[in-house]
Amino acid sequence: MFIGKEIIMEIQTIIGLGSNIDSERYIPLALTELATLGTVLKVSEVLTTKPIGISDQNDFANAVVLLSVDSTYENLNEQLKLIEDKLGRDRSRPKFGPREIDLDIVMYNNKITDDDYYTRDFLQELVAQVWAKK
Repeated sequence: MFIGKEIIMEIQTIIGLGSNIDSERYIPLALTELATLGTVLKVSEVLTTKPIGISDQNDFANAVVLLSVDSTYENLNEQLKLIEDKLGRDRSRPKFGPREIDLDIVMYNNKITDDDYYTRDFLQELVAQVWAKK
């Protein structure tokens, strides 16, 4: 695929998913939407975690998906925000507040891109489920 002068080849990426508002509904919906961006290679289990930052809210359901995409990091990030918006994410809430869905690029082209990976054991566990280091 050509984007400007840049040739984009298939890139493997890991997307983190989080939800604590009707997560049984929003995690599967997000996975369906993510499948439109590329090829789903593997999906982790869903782990339940306590909220970080604002403790007076529901626990979070968290998962990751390994995708093969032909998109730049920037374009992929824009697409994730559009999916969040489509699924009703309310951006007026506090940063660590409740959310229908949160989508983050955790790894792109074999590089960790989300610093939360280093501080959140559950995220490391989920990534290990879908990513086999070569």
